[in-house]
Amino acid sequence: MKCFYYFKDKSRTSEQKSAPELNGRSQLDNSAASGGVKSSCSDTSRRSIPELYEENAHKLRVFSFSELRNATNDFSRLLKIGEGGFGIVYKGLIKPADGQGDRIVVAVKKLNTDGLQGHKQWVAEVQFLGVVEHLNLVKLIGYCAVDGERGIQRLLVYEYVPNKSLEDHLFSRALPTLPWQTRLQIVLGAAQGLAYLHEELEAQVIYRDFKSSNILLDEDFKPKLSDFGLAREGPTDGHTHVSTAVTRKIARLADSCLCKSAKDRPKMSQVVESLKQAVEVSEEGSPEKCSPESSGTDQVDSDNKPDQIGVTESMKRRMAHLSRLGENVTAVGRRKFMTMQRAKVP
Repeated sequence: MKCFYYFKDKSRTSEQKSAPELNGRSQLDNSAASGGVKSSCSDTSRRSIPELYEENAHKLRVFSFSELRNATNDFSRLLKIGEGGFGIVYKGLIKPADGQGDRIVVAVKKLNTDGLQGHKQWVAEVQFLGVVEHLNLVKLIGYCAVDGERGIQRLLVYEYVPNKSLEDHLFSRALPTLPWQTRLQIVLGAAQGLAYLHEELEAQVIYRDFKSSNILLDEDFKPKLSDFGLAREGPTDGHTHVSTAVTRKIARLADSCLCKSAKDRPKMSQVVESLKQAVEVSEEGSPEKCSPESSGTDQVDSDNKPDQIGVTESMKRRMAHLSRLGENVTAVGRRKFMTMQRAKVP
């Protein structure tokens, strides 16, 4: 089996250190945009992400599996620095590309073949990070792809970012609280990274996975966006947007499952059907292929007003609940204040 079915068939020796070339437009570039609304003009001179990748592919190193196994001490759990849907991330040491000088500290992400993410997300990471280059985006050094008797091996090698993620610093009690100025600098840097993806590349990139756990912090607490497995190329061929219909449906589904009233909550069979359709749409890349008569999400929300029942009423209940909690806190605080005032009276 060929591990790069997205790439041209070129034989390479194990000594080569350049990435294979993409064969035309990847399935990952913007298949969902086919359902978008067309704009009045389009820039046909702009190149796509696959075309840009072909130009920049030589910058990535191709590692052998044995190289990365040695770099991580046989993927020792003592060197584990993170874990996600893709797999486990290890700290490792690799030799420079020219073989001269001290070894370089890197982060090695190893695909979990039983995980929720797979080869498609791995290819997306290689494709997008092989093109982008910005201070606030994590740098991809290279990759490894091996199909052997023990199954497929997919690994990615990144620059090492020592200060973990923003999520760790916001929610872990083991780490010191970030100063306000540092937080502002992190927000600014993350915004600059997104601005680069949206406006400064020849081809627009939609990140689609912006969250605190994907914002890594370097030694100076400068932010770097990571994990481009869900990234998509921006609108092309006159389209004005990339569809997020599947994401919206799943959000409505999750929201309806939290309804206080049992009659407003979906049956589990409806949830299963909705998720099946979401998986099919995600794999096919076209939200229009989900038939309205069989849409579990529409059944979950309402026959006639899916958004109003599925989202609006639930949101109103939550906001009302939060308001009551706020009133209770205010009332308690007022009573404590009055008690303290009376205690001060001689």
